[in-house]
Amino acid sequence: MDDRRFATTLARGLSVLRAFRAGDDGLGNAEIAERTGLPKSTVSRLTFTLQSLGYLTHTRRHDRYRPGPALLVLGNLAAASISFVEIAAPLMQRLADETGTMSLLLVRDGGHMLIVRTWRPKGIASLWLEVGARPPLNGSSSGHALLGTLPAETFGDVVTEADGARGLTPARAGTIRRDAAGQLLAQGYVIADPAEYFAANIHAVAVPFHPRDLGEPVVFTCGALPEMLPVEAMEGRVGPALRDTVRELERIMGQPPAPAPIPEAADIDTRRPA
Repeated sequence: MDDRRFATTLARGLSVLRAFRAGDDGLGNAEIAERTGLPKSTVSRLTFTLQSLGYLTHTRRHDRYRPGPALLVLGNLAAASISFVEIAAPLMQRLADETGTMSLLLVRDGGHMLIVRTWRPKGIASLWLEVGARPPLNGSSSGHALLGTLPAETFGDVVTEADGARGLTPARAGTIRRDAAGQLLAQGYVIADPAEYFAANIHAVAVPFHPRDLGEPVVFTCGALPEMLPVEAMEGRVGPALRDTVRELERIMGQPPAPAPIPEAADIDTRRPA
């Protein structure tokens, strides 16, 4: 952000768009200001501009904004250009049905993870996680899997961007990275210690995927309530099934499995947390 090429106004406008969640019934300027940390006067100018360009639309009451048609166009263009998502869909739905867990695709969004696709098991009550939810890097299996496989040249910047969210200090990030890289090398999937998980009512296992379309790994995750997905089931059944499904996707895409980066090979502890 200190680079003179960085367009601050554009970044603020995009932060307004990223403030919306799938379950929102529209947002007013005050709510957008609270979510983005921007002054309400700045938000008012940005929402007016974005609404004028079609990226936001007013509700009938004209006091709350919703994503507009221009965003739908951009979303469809992005989905069409990122080929692995549609190819992965039937594989992840099959996995959700077979394991009785909710399957998800997450990408990094600044210093958090972002859920961009979900697949729910048929006929089974599952976690209510929506597209647009943002689990933290620290304390989520998806976040740990990402930190464990990020290229070394990117890792430090991502930790800095997280800005200490949920206690993600550089030392803590290094510990997560070593443990996650060890899990990936030993078993091919990552499970964050349930005692440190960001939400007590979620258990999850995660596997990174390195798409050719993107410059950074994404993460596939399976999750469920702890009583439905105890650690033993994650380790013995769901984790291996998720790992094998991602490997199947790699074969279909014609790309070899990407090895997990090893930040400090001598220091990696491949033991699972208690």
